Formats: sequence, structure tokens, C-alpha cells
Amino acid sequence: MSVLLKNIIRFALFILIQVFVLMKVPPLHRFITPYLYFLFILWLPFNLPRFWLTFTGFIFGLTLDYFTNTPGLHAAACTLIAYVRPFVVNLLISQEGTDKNYTSPSVTSMGWAPYATYVFVLTLLHHTYLVFLEWMSFGTLWYFLGKVVATTGVSLLLIFVTELLFYRNEKFRTNTA
Repeated sequence: MSVLLKNIIRFALFILIQVFVLMKVPPLHRFITPYLYFLFILWLPFNLPRFWLTFTGFIFGLTLDYFTNTPGLHAAACTLIAYVRPFVVNLLISQEGTDKNYTSPSVTSMGWAPYATYVFVLTLLHHTYLVFLEWMSFGTLWYFLGKVVATTGVSLLLIFVTELLFYRNEKFRTNTA
């Protein structure tokens, strides 16, 4: 299966799962909302240029905004993590060129500790920005911090369960020259 087709299917599946499953879950304790959709951006290939990565993040977030009637909240958060993702990958991957030997970020290509750090940093950034955009209209600082921490924790749990259930076997590319 081509990389483009695989990512189009992922795009549709993550939107459908978020809209028709996770958005139907009532917020736990008033402020825990499970988000899994942005994992699509985290799984995009290493070799995607920053412009296309950012544009894809914007379109992906805008699609979710269309289904959830949120005017640009998810588009802004997805665009932010799509833009920051290459910086985080460059910081976490050793300079031996792992990003050139594998096609996309995964436990196989990065190892558990760097991958967990990569997911944690981008999840925390996504949720902080998303909750901040929601919080600007109402709430207190403790509500804001509680919602960021709780939503990030639930999302990290969902991401790692997804990683364990749907293990992505990345093939090592030997011809990287």
C-alpha cells in the first residue's frame, strides 16, 4: 500500500473515531476530554517537508472543526504541533540519521524513551494550546491547569494503548544514499 493511500485512510479513521466515538464520551469530572485525533500528525512520514506537514495539520484540524462546530480551535492546535514536530524530532533522534533509515516516527524507529518523550511533548503542547484557546473566554487558572494535565494524561493513555494494539512495523531502509 502506498504511503499516500495509507495516510488518507488514517486521516479518515482518526476523524471518524474522534467525532463519532471520543466526542460522544461525556467530559469526565467536567474537564477531561479524550483526544486521539492528533496522533495522525505524529505518525506522518519524516520526509514530509515542513510546509506540507503544516498545511496537512491545518486541513486535518479544520476538518475536525467542521464536524465539531469549533471555529478553528483544532486547526490552530494541529497547525502548531505540525510546525513544531520537526524541531522535536531533530532534538530527540540521534544524529546517525534514524529519520533517513525509517519512514515515520514509531517505537521501532526511535526507541521507547525518545518516542514517549516525542509523544509527551507534542501532546502537552497540543493540549495546552487547545485548552488555552478554550479558556480565554471563561475559567480560572486552576481549571486551566487541571484540564491540561488531566486531558494530557487521558490522551497519553489512549495513544500508548493505540501503539500497543496497532503495532506499526517499520522497515529499515538500507539504501539511504
